Amino acid sequence: MRVIRVETSTATVLLTEAAEPKVRDRQTGEIAKDAISGEALMTLGVVYIEEGESSLIKVTVPESGVSEGLALGAPVSLVGLVARPWESVFNGQQRHGIAFRAAAVAPADFPSPVGASA
Repeated sequence: MRVIRVETSTATVLLTEAAEPKVRDRQTGEIAKDAISGEALMTLGVVYIEEGESSLIKVTVPESGVSEGLALGAPVSLVGLVARPWESVFNGQQRHGIAFRAAAVAPADFPSPVGASA
């Protein structure tokens, strides 16, 4: 599966949904685990803003990678963010999308206003 590294240094990323356990099976409530480490996975929502455009995305993060002190609406840093295109067939319908995963999420500072001097 192709993995695309996402450069976040020029983006503003704001937390829109608090981290919660990623559910693998909605019928049983089974929590998704990392295939290699076996660690529980969490999902969170962010708005990713770059070059005047924004996107709402869901990001999967290992439970140990979710820092304390995250606040809704506040800027966050997504360490090691990658995008993985996927596609599948479900009930005869082809589906596709992009899954986002980060090694960690941590509080960040608001960027300086455009044109402001340091």
